[in-house]
Amino acid sequence: MLKSWMFIPGSNDKHLMKAKALNANVIIFDLEDAVSIGEKETARLKVSQIIEETRGSLNYVRINDRTTGYFIDDLYEIVKEDLAGIILPKVNTKEDIIIIDYILTSLEKKYSIDNYKISIVPLIETAAGLHHAYEIASTSKRIQCLAFGAEDFKLDLNISPGIHGTELLYAKSKLVEVSRAAGIEAPVDSVYTDFKNEGGLKRDAELGERLGFQGKLLIHPKQIDIVNQIYSPSQTEIEEAKAIVQMYNGTQNNGAGAVQVNGKMVDIPVAERARKILLHADIHE
Repeated sequence: MLKSWMFIPGSNDKHLMKAKALNANVIIFDLEDAVSIGEKETARLKVSQIIEETRGSLNYVRINDRTTGYFIDDLYEIVKEDLAGIILPKVNTKEDIIIIDYILTSLEKKYSIDNYKISIVPLIETAAGLHHAYEIASTSKRIQCLAFGAEDFKLDLNISPGIHGTELLYAKSKLVEVSRAAGIEAPVDSVYTDFKNEGGLKRDAELGERLGFQGKLLIHPKQIDIVNQIYSPSQTEIEEAKAIVQMYNGTQNNGAGAVQVNGKMVDIPVAERARKILLHADIHE
């Protein structure tokens, strides 16, 4: 499970050089929103070079969407052996995925890269994207997971931001649902833009974790540790999960169905959830 997905502006030399030292699970070199029009070409070249210099890291690139004049040039410059995946913005229909899948297949063949090595993470940022989310998630085996772009989504639907995020509950829950139905990884939650507000980030990340997201997009290094901690099970949760799995395994061997653990009734769904907690903590029972 990849918890922290950190955006790095593709045109910022200082941030690019510090990328490898960050403890984020995923580094996303950004060629879209964080780069001005006048710096698009330069940023593309810088990101291409930094990917080669940070081998072994989970390097992703957010390219410009396919309606722009930068889409093709971005792909031809940054596709290489050490690229893990593409963050594709403004995905509205499955045709967006079909097109980029075809181009990636051609480039992998051209550069002798293993077939389907480069994954795609579609950013759902519009009403159209949410409406077609299941089709988008099911279109290509390159689709690793979906990600949510809340700011553009609110703009598209004229949604007023709220303190508790209830205005986005439907959209977030639908992305979790369609991801499960499509058989892909759980989605990645949107950025929390007020990076100085640690309390607000914690509340937002806790909500995303409860809803079933696997992690969160980030825009500042200070957000990494907070998100990694929230999306990781606590020691109390781990110990309880161990007790549940051990007790339940024992009753299964004896032919029993449900079992009580610390006053709680444990059946198959509860036991499976406990196993997932241990899996996320990299503990095997």
